Amino acid sequence: MSKIAIVTGSATGIGAATAIELSRRGWSIAINYSKSAESARKIHSQCKDSILVQADVGDDAECRRLVKAALDKWGRVDALVNNAGTTKFVKHQDLEGLSADDFLRIYRLNVVGPFQMVRACAAALKSAKGAVVNVSSVAAQLGTGSSIAYAASKSALNAMTVSLARVLGPEVRVNAVCPGYVDTPWQWNALGADKARQAAERYSAMVPLRDYARPEDVADAIAWLLEGARQVTGGTLFIDGGMHIAVPR
Repeated sequence: MSKIAIVTGSATGIGAATAIELSRRGWSIAINYSKSAESARKIHSQCKDSILVQADVGDDAECRRLVKAALDKWGRVDALVNNAGTTKFVKHQDLEGLSADDFLRIYRLNVVGPFQMVRACAAALKSAKGAVVNVSSVAAQLGTGSSIAYAASKSALNAMTVSLARVLGPEVRVNAVCPGYVDTPWQWNALGADKARQAAERYSAMVPLRDYARPEDVADAIAWLLEGARQVTGGTLFIDGGMHIAVPR
């Protein structure tokens, strides 16, 4: 019997790459999206055994409905990948560029959403002796990224990862991946193709590995944390080309 994974925000980018990679490895996948229906259908068509569930993970009732859909289909949940998230692109120097509502909207998806998904899955994950991977960011450690609110939300997600690993053990392992710059539609839509390419080149020049991540790089790390890593919990795995150890220039 194949293992079952729920991947939130899996219509595009890291979430889509993760759904495809896990499906390639024999997993059955609950593909989740909130708005990108057409993109989600394309990922659905590339996964051998999958269901498509529209749900806003910021809403607790919809989180529970998403988990129920997986349980109704397969009767178990072996893994949860909390990938869905959001941001607002605001230069860190622009303190007036972020409102309280901006913070609440970002925290709703980046922190509250993952908590609600874990809570909805907890019993099933414990029964399956499963695993959770939260998709965080190197911004959590460096205080960088698209905005101060985004960096703060990912720091909160990392702290929550540790708390959940402690309380869900020994049955469930909980870890986070912290990508740096990743070549995704999120970057292209926010920056435009030319600026996204320039940002990738600047990033590559700063990091020890002199390259930036593709969604598949992050998906590989997530798959390892789900399938292997038997003694790893409460950890944060950087997939950032070494940005977290780069010497400022």
